Amino acid sequence: MAETIVWILRNRSGEIWTVAPDATVYDALALMAEKEIGALMVMQGPRLLGVVSERDYARKVILQGRASRETLVLEIMTSPAITVTRRHTVEECMRLVTHHRVRHLPVMEGDRLVGVVSIGDLVNAIISDQAHTIHQLHTYIGARYPA
Repeated sequence: MAETIVWILRNRSGEIWTVAPDATVYDALALMAEKEIGALMVMQGPRLLGVVSERDYARKVILQGRASRETLVLEIMTSPAITVTRRHTVEECMRLVTHHRVRHLPVMEGDRLVGVVSIGDLVNAIISDQAHTIHQLHTYIGARYPA
C-alpha cells in the first residue's frame, strides 16, 4: 500500500476541531466529549501551536493533581506537533505515530492546517487495503482454478 493520505482526508467530514491556547483544559475536554474525539488542534489564529489530547489531560493534569478548570491548554499541549503533508503515505504516517507515540497527525499544506489523520484512520485504511487485496486474490484464484 503506497497510497497517500489524501483519500483518508476525502472521506472525512472536513471539519477540524480546534481550541485556543488560553482556553481551559476543562473547556477543551468538554469539546472533545461533545464531538466524540480524542484530540484538538491548538491554534492561535491560523497558526498551529500544538495538539492537546485526552492523554495529555491524564498525564499532565490528573496525575499531577492539577485542576482542569484552572489549567490552560497551553500548559499541557504537545508542542511542536508531529505533522504530515498530503503526500505522506499511510505507511509513513503509521511509522510516525508508532515512533513518536502519538495518535493524531495534523496535515499541513505549507503553514496551513488542512486536516487531521488519526491512528484509527490509518488502521482502517490498512484493513481496507488488505481486504481489497484478499478479494483480488480470491478472484484471480477462482478464475484460474474454477471449482
